[in-house]
Amino acid sequence: MAAVIRVGVVGAAGRMGREVCRAVQEADDLTLAAAVDLVAEPGGLQAALAAGQGAAPATSSRPEVLLDAGVEVAVDFTTAEAARRTLPWLAEHGIHAVVGTTGLGGEDLEALRRVFAGEPANAVVAPNFATGAVLLMRLSELAAPFMEGVEIVELHHERKLDAPSGTAMGTAARIAAAREQAGEPALVDSTTEVVLGGARGGAGPGGVRVHSVRLPGLVAHQEVIFGALGQSLTIRHDSYDRRSFMPGVLLAVRRVGDLPGLTVGLDALLGI
Repeated sequence: MAAVIRVGVVGAAGRMGREVCRAVQEADDLTLAAAVDLVAEPGGLQAALAAGQGAAPATSSRPEVLLDAGVEVAVDFTTAEAARRTLPWLAEHGIHAVVGTTGLGGEDLEALRRVFAGEPANAVVAPNFATGAVLLMRLSELAAPFMEGVEIVELHHERKLDAPSGTAMGTAARIAAAREQAGEPALVDSTTEVVLGGARGGAGPGGVRVHSVRLPGLVAHQEVIFGALGQSLTIRHDSYDRRSFMPGVLLAVRRVGDLPGLTVGLDALLGI
């Protein structure tokens, strides 16, 4: 029988953090050893985890509890600012990291690549842990060289802090790279009169336009709309519940120890 992995959750009092805690507690091969929230007091953490199963984890507002609890893999769903401090600390202390925190850019990823290189700890960073979202990005990459234009519309709940989303920026980057590899030119916006600033969204990698919607009632949704002469192709993914991210998170928790250094995205874990 495989050894049970001791997991810690950083950002455990948040909405995604609570879902991760519940998913870990429900898994037979994982145990929730520690719950950390840099903002919430331990009492608030205990209240947030009260509905969980199994033994109560150690709780704290300080990451040192991860060491005290013997955590092997820490799942980080916090903010980019907090993650920039926490992730190097995890690498230094030999704790693997699974990161779903949004707002980490290219410079952050390069810094993490250096931090985790040659360390006993590894990291998996994914802009989206939903399998359907990973497939959307891959399908968009395949379609990109064959269509003349493309725009991305991402839609999230009103409390999401960053815009555009990490998934949208990752999708745009992969589309741009696929077009460049195929010898297709960067996209050019021919709009000359913008009546309302921002109406055309933001210009992402390769000129791919990205539009962000923030509304109550939404969770996480994205459309990639391709256009060509006389036709269009729309690829859409919808997460209606945060539980949709949990299979991907748990897959990364189970696999991160076997993936040296930094792995970006779930593609390698899914074999696509």
